[in-house]
Amino acid sequence: MKQEMICICCPLGCRMTVCKEPEGTITVTGNTCPRGRQYAEKEVTAPTRVVTSTVAVSGAVCPRVCVKTAQDIPKEKIFDVMHEIHSAKACAPVHIGDVILQNCAGTGVDVVATSNAPAEPHNAHDAPKIESPLR
Repeated sequence: MKQEMICICCPLGCRMTVCKEPEGTITVTGNTCPRGRQYAEKEVTAPTRVVTSTVAVSGAVCPRVCVKTAQDIPKEKIFDVMHEIHSAKACAPVHIGDVILQNCAGTGVDVVATSNAPAEPHNAHDAPKIESPLR
């Protein structure tokens, strides 16, 4: 099997050719660094991805918070992970790095917040004060 790909490990974006022989030997050409070879080999044997999305938040200033998988997950698990993410609901306040889902879809990988979702103020006295730049 011969596959063309562009390396995403650094800004160079090397165009690589990966050949996987029936006996399992993998050859990579076109990479300019060892990271490119590792990326190409992983991509043809066990591709993974980091998943980003949003989760609903109750009691927050914003209705959703940005999230991502804490590590890359097997590519074939993306739809299972997204199903769990879309079913999840967090409670405000949410802080960057908070674990929203543990062991998402049985991957062993947590889903963590990548943005803050502060709680709604309970009354006008608690609301943040915003200075007008026109004064």
